[in-house]
Amino acid sequence: MKIKIIEMGLLKTIAILIVVYYGIKIIGRYIMPLFIKKVVSNVEKKYKQQQEQQQETTGKVGETVIAKTPPKTKESNKSVGDYVDYEEVTDE
Repeated sequence: MKIKIIEMGLLKTIAILIVVYYGIKIIGRYIMPLFIKKVVSNVEKKYKQQQEQQQETTGKVGETVIAKTPPKTKESNKSVGDYVDYEEVTDE
């Protein structure tokens, strides 16, 4: 009696594994390409919008714009210590 119950459980497990395998195979073959196409098209739309927005901000096509930022002035920290002039000494 126990052997039949174990055999039925084993057969049931094997049947579930086979159904899951073929289910994943069908999803991978038919549904995943559709999903990937949708994701790729969304990325393309975002990229095109970004390019259009960048063209609007830069101005005319072919125009070269060089934007330089002013150099940042370095402020000395007074709490660090005294300033000491450095003078190079040469041996002659």
